[in-house]
Amino acid sequence: MSSPAPISRYPVPELKDLPPDLRERILEVQAKAGFVPNVFLALAHRPAEWRAFMAYHDALLLKDTGSLSKGEREMIIVATSAANQCLYCVVAHGAILRVYEKQPLVADQVAVNHRKADITPRQRAMLDFAMKVCTDSHRLEEADFEALRAHGFSDEDAWDIGAITAFFGLSNRMANLTGMRPNDEFYLMGRVPRAKA
Repeated sequence: MSSPAPISRYPVPELKDLPPDLRERILEVQAKAGFVPNVFLALAHRPAEWRAFMAYHDALLLKDTGSLSKGEREMIIVATSAANQCLYCVVAHGAILRVYEKQPLVADQVAVNHRKADITPRQRAMLDFAMKVCTDSHRLEEADFEALRAHGFSDEDAWDIGAITAFFGLSNRMANLTGMRPNDEFYLMGRVPRAKA
């Protein structure tokens, strides 16, 4: 099930031609996921920027500190990427969100209108804050932080919510700039049970 459409409007390097560190990371992802997400290949067009992008990505999404779950981090990405009209990130991170939360409907709900989604009041407050950072950050005020604190979020959590939102603002714009196409595999992930090996 593959599409003939290119994954980027820019040249996409062959895996064999990549610097060893990029190739090793991409092969690790392929071994775990069963495919290579197109973002890894599309951004490899500029290896130095790929490294910087992935370093910040990992610092935000792979850390073990803070109170945000992996699923909540993905909710932030999906909601704000939808606001930025980024097809790649909504589809790819929507798949990851469905897998983490084990809820086949949640990503679509969060992408369209998080206020109507089947999420907790705490998560709704988190996404309200993220959406303000995404679309209206110059209007952030103490009341926005207080609304988070009322749901048990710390100011460090607010930083995490804002940083994830801001980083994916960059990611969304690069995906739109490059015309990055989501992998076909993402569309069904987390919607249907995985086949047993």
